[in-house]
Amino acid sequence: MKTITHKDILSYNPCYDPIRYTPADWSGTALDVLKAEQVPAGDRLWVVLRANVLDDKTLRLFAVWCARQALALIPNPDPRSIAACDVAERFALGTATVEELKAADAAAWAAWAAADAAAYAAAAWAAAATAWAAARAAQVEHLILMLEEPSNA
Repeated sequence: MKTITHKDILSYNPCYDPIRYTPADWSGTALDVLKAEQVPAGDRLWVVLRANVLDDKTLRLFAVWCARQALALIPNPDPRSIAACDVAERFALGTATVEELKAADAAAWAAWAAADAAAYAAAAWAAAATAWAAARAAQVEHLILMLEEPSNA
């Protein structure tokens, strides 16, 4: 796993000063960052969820997991969104084509646009804001599991 330094974090142009959380000579892996409980979960994810830190397969599979978690909060999720998750997961595993991924992406965006309009009408954003911190914590925990035990993720 790639080693990340304090200097690396600074090179990502964070909107905060990482010295608040780590000494200037700090270095560690993505797992070390994710386990740094003194750092807010969103900031930990912001540091590690980049192509130069994690491989494409891990990033894609994590994105699929996050999308499925969000879809689980919807009483009747649009089947196009579920299908997009399935195709994205297969693509990450090497069993779907770029064309399949593009088609699923287009269908999922259409589903999102319809759901977005309904969410505004239902004022669902208040509930979503409340769940944000819990979702970030769950994402950190799942990504740690993925990196520590890839076969169990």
